[in-house]
Order: sequence, then C-alpha cells, then structure tokens
Amino acid sequence: MGHHSTWTWQELLVLLGVLWLWGGSAQPTPLGPTRSPAPQLKFRLAGYPRKHNEGRVEVFYNDEWGTICDDDFTLANAHVLCRHLGFVAATGWAHSAKYGKGVGRIWLDNVNCAGGEKSIGDCKHRGWGNSDCSHEEDAGVICKDERIPGFKDSNVIETEQSHVEEVRLRPVVSGARRRLPVTEGIVEVRYKDGWAQICDEGWDTKNSRVICGMMGFPAEKKVNRNFYKRLKRAARTKGQSPRLGSRLFAERQQLNYRLHSVSCTGTEVHLSMCTFQFYQGNTSTACGAGMPAVVSCLPGPLFTSGSTHKKKQRQQQQGQLRIRLKGGAKAGEGRVEVLKSSEWGTVCDDRWNLLSASVVCRELGFGSAKEALTGARMGQGTGPIHLNEVQCLGTEKSLWSCPFKNITQEDCKHTEDAAVRCNIPYMGYENLETWYWDASNVTEMVLSGVKCAGHEMSLSHCQHHGSSLNCRNTGTRFAAGVICSETASDLLLHAPLVQETAYIEDRPLHMLYCAAEENCLSSSARLANWPYGHRRLLRFSSQIHNNGRADFRPKAGRHSWVWHECHRHYHSMDIFTHYDILTPNGTKVAEGHKASFCLEDTECEEDVAKRYECANFGEQGITVGCWDLYRHDIDCQWIDITDVKPGNYILQVVINPNFEVAESDFTNNAMKCNCKYDGHRIWVHSCHIGDALSEEASKRFEQYPGQLNNQIS
Repeated sequence: MGHHSTWTWQELLVLLGVLWLWGGSAQPTPLGPTRSPAPQLKFRLAGYPRKHNEGRVEVFYNDEWGTICDDDFTLANAHVLCRHLGFVAATGWAHSAKYGKGVGRIWLDNVNCAGGEKSIGDCKHRGWGNSDCSHEEDAGVICKDERIPGFKDSNVIETEQSHVEEVRLRPVVSGARRRLPVTEGIVEVRYKDGWAQICDEGWDTKNSRVICGMMGFPAEKKVNRNFYKRLKRAARTKGQSPRLGSRLFAERQQLNYRLHSVSCTGTEVHLSMCTFQFYQGNTSTACGAGMPAVVSCLPGPLFTSGSTHKKKQRQQQQGQLRIRLKGGAKAGEGRVEVLKSSEWGTVCDDRWNLLSASVVCRELGFGSAKEALTGARMGQGTGPIHLNEVQCLGTEKSLWSCPFKNITQEDCKHTEDAAVRCNIPYMGYENLETWYWDASNVTEMVLSGVKCAGHEMSLSHCQHHGSSLNCRNTGTRFAAGVICSETASDLLLHAPLVQETAYIEDRPLHMLYCAAEENCLSSSARLANWPYGHRRLLRFSSQIHNNGRADFRPKAGRHSWVWHECHRHYHSMDIFTHYDILTPNGTKVAEGHKASFCLEDTECEEDVAKRYECANFGEQGITVGCWDLYRHDIDCQWIDITDVKPGNYILQVVINPNFEVAESDFTNNAMKCNCKYDGHRIWVHSCHIGDALSEEASKRFEQYPGQLNNQIS
C-alpha cells in the first residue's frame, strides 16, 4: 500500500498551484458609508504544463480566486505581478490562456502598469470585476527564476506537478464505447501524458454528482457495483468468464491510481474543489481493498436517445420550465431568463456565482456551470428584471427555490443581466458532415434542402431532402459554406413605441408615386385611378435596438447597394422588416415591407459611441447598445389597409425576416399587437415581443375575442 499523504487542503493549494476551478462569481459588495480596509490580495500561478516560475496568474480578491484578462497586457504588468509572486522580475508574458482557461471571476481587465507599482491594484484598470473578456483571454506570466530575498510564499511546485484539471469517464462495457454521450464509466484524471484512476474507497453519491456535472449531466444514478466487482474477479481468474473480462481490468498492472479519499459536498463544479489525497511513490499496491471509482449519470432531455414519443414528452416537460437561456452561441450557454406572472424577464447579476449558475444549468438538463457571467455578457434582455441577489446553496432543484430579492427600478439595469455557460456532454458532432470554405476537394453532396430552426445540435437533426438530393451531380458550384462567430447581433423592436404612435392617414395618390415604385402599397393600388383618390395607411414608428454582442451590418457591402432615384437613397437590404395585418386565426389580410434605405445609429445608450451614419454614402449598421429609428412620417413606414374590412386583427412586425444577417436569437424578431379597426379609427394595444409571454399568455393573446367597445383596459 502506498503511503497516504496527510497534507491539509490549505497546504495543497500551495503545492498544487494549478487548481482549475475555484468558487463563485459574486460581485463585490458596495462599500457602505464607513470606509472598510482594502481587501487583502493574494496571488498564485496555475495551469499546466508549466514550470514553477510561470503560469496563469490568479488573484484572490474579495474572498474569491479569479484571473486577469490579457487585453492591453504588457511586460510592465508582468513585472508587478512577478514581484507579487516573490520573483525579482518578469522575462515575458503569455496571452490567450496559454496555460489553460481559469474559472470564476475575471477580476481585472485593461491593466496598465508603469512597472514600478508596489501592487497591481495601484495600476490603471477597468475596476475590480469589470471585464468584457472570457477565460480564453486569461493572461499568464513568465518570471525570472530568481527569488526576492526573504520572500516567504515561494509558490513551490512539486516536481511531479500534482494537479487535477482534466477528468473523463472511460466506458468499460464494449457496447458503451460506441455510444455517445458516455453516461457511465471509470472516472479518470489526466496525469502526465496519460490517465490515472481514483480509488473508490469511501466514494459516495455526492462525489458522483460532481463528476456527472463536469461531464454535462444534471444528475447521477446508482451504479451496479456488483457488476464491476464481477469484472474485477473475472479479470483475476485466467480463462474464466472471458466475456466479463474488461480490457481495463484485464491487466492489473495497467491500473495507475492517483487519488484516494475523495470527499465532495455535491455542490462543487469541479473535482479539484473537493478534498482528496494523492498517492505518493510506488502505487502498484494502492487501493488493495477497493477498485477504480465508477460513475453513472442521467443525461438531460437534449441528450437522451429514445423513441419519438418519449422525446415529445421530454420537450413538453421542457416547455413547462420557468427558466430558459437566450442569446448564447452554443447549447448550454446564454442569458438567464425566468418566467413570472406570465412574462419572461431577466436576473440581475448582483452576487451571481457558480452555485446559482449550476442550479440553472442542472434545472435545464445540463451539467454544472463552467462560468457564471455578469455584465450582460450574453446580451441585454428586455422587459422586467425579476430576480436580484440570488444566493443558491447549490442543492436546489430550481432557481426559484433559492433565496433572492425582489427587484426595484433603482437596483439593476439590463446591463447587469446574468448569464451562464454550462458543461454539456461530448457528442462528437465535430466529426460529422460539415465543410467550410474551399469546396474544390469535395467529391459528393450529402445533404440538400436543409432547413433548421436554429436549436438543433447537428445538421442531421434539421429538415432536409433525405436521400433524394437536388444537387447530386452539380459539382462544387452549389456547396454550402459558413463563417462561424462566437458573437452576433440581436435586433428587437421597441414594442411600446409602436403602440404609442399608431394612427391612420388617408394619403393622396399623387404623393405616393415613389412608394408605389418601391412596392410599398397593396396590389390593388395598381388598379387605382392615379393620381386621383387616396390610400388608407396604418402608420407607426419603429425603433429597432441591437441588444446583441456584435454590430448588425447589412449582408451586402456598399459596392452592391441599390440606388433608388425616386427617393434618392441607397438600399443596403431589399427587405429589412415585414409589416402584416392578420386575422385572429393567422390569415394575412394586408402587408407591407421596409427596405433598409438607411441603417444607422439614431441614438445610443450612455457611454456608447455612434459608429454608423448614412450621410455621404457612409457605412450602415446598428452598433451594440444603439438603436435605429424609422419615424412614422417617412415613406413606406406603414401598412396599406385600404382593402381591410372593419374588425379585430393582429398587427405583426418582423425584423430581418429572411434571416439574411446572423443574430444570436431570432425568436425575439417578431412583435405582435391586438388592434381593432372600425372603418374610421384604429386602436392598437397589448404590443409585445413574440417570445416575451408564457405559452398560456400567448394562447390567450391569439384567442383574443376582440373589443366589444372602444375602451382599452
């Protein structure tokens, strides 16, 4: 039996120096009237592989470990940090998470040191906890291997470089090896250039819960331990039960135990946050009375194989959830939105941390949280902010079970919307059928007619032509391609303004020649007695906000914009919005459209600068945090309702209807209002973004019986 270490966890922090995940992302508590002493700063080097004098810089501030972003990082910054760590100076620095991605808060961004500062806190920076970075931008330093005389915290690393950063589940049963995701197997940790096992002596369900969360699963289930014991016995008895003999157990000497005495509380987001001990020296006789730790996990609805009927049931269950993620680029990430009083709203990021984020992730069928994001990192939401100062213990089944404070208007803004990145199972989708850019080496087409809703995990999950390809023998001329991005714009209409500005105008035909040329009138206008008579127009203003994480730019460059002589302007997109009048059952009775003759920043939020202006053939677009206003009194900002009979209708406005420009969320591109038209006047009310209401409230809206009088409640 190998010698068991008696190190305390505090000692391991120094010896490991590489712990990958550390506690939450709570925001610093604002200072009260009395000035409290500055929080004590601690520093450490982390990551792998590395030497003792280099690594990812991690800072302990406000009782939490976090990282530093590499934006504007310089050698002068590295000098200050290396002195913090007990080295005389820096010889270099590293960007883009060279030593691996950290977790938790990114404490500092845009750090600018002169080089002589005594503390990194004395350097210029954006403020503690104020960052627009991800952990892919974690900064590292390379310090000169010379210690400051008398410096006590030496940050010494054992030559073995003990660490627990990468963990996997290795399937044992041969059939399970071919199925993804892997839900059951031996728990293994990365060690040097290979993998090592964990002794299961004292292993419990809380440990399993942590491992399952890391693997992207919301919960653990009981393992048939007797089955694995039989495998172990069969492997020891040569020639008996050959089918039971697993490859992993076949040769005892292949086992390489690394950890033992693992003890988790069940709320940790990574194994490295649990207490455990390392085997030291010769481990050939380690874990004599035990066996490798085995874990079995329950996959979430998105990752469960089964019949179509069961999948529909799971989707219905998902639809009943009072929580969702919006604005993320991938499955398992996004802005956290919760349903309250039949209306979706956001969560304020005050005290937002990994424990609360993990409750969200598991509730949605994912694993534990990789990151608890603050500062609207997944874009700003709209509507109410329902929750503030959420403080989960990590054991709750739902975010609604956690303590929180009700919001007041002064507490938070949508610039503080909380978001998450969750662990999701490995599905191997990167090995499927997708080509990028040059298609000259493509020999055959495998898909055509692909039509995705946007939430699918793979192209094979989308509608397509199946085996009857439309372009089988066309060569590479029609090969599809993509440009991928981690960020995108997110347009949405300011619904209250439509409701406030809607009115009817009878406009003479002699004033509508340009509008007719741009197809802004209904088809019956062609039969009118021009230039006599008029058309009845429903006019309203459109204020279109970009709440995403990237600017909205027209699909076409300036060289291909179309000049319209009559209106004397360029169109950067032929159809930017659709305007429709629908009956309650969805039948279209009138329609209009708006070409993007001028996409520009009309106004912006505080501290956001305008970038786009149409004057003098300028660049067109909408900056993040800005909005473009199409006033009710400009041409084509209307629906021609000349042929519409009196009645109750739905007014619908859809932005970017043909999906010509990428957005992080298309479900909020439609706005709907109830309206009553009596043949002379129109009443518009209950305007809302398409996905702002619960399913029940949306059904009530669609089934609205209409106004019995002209009083709008």
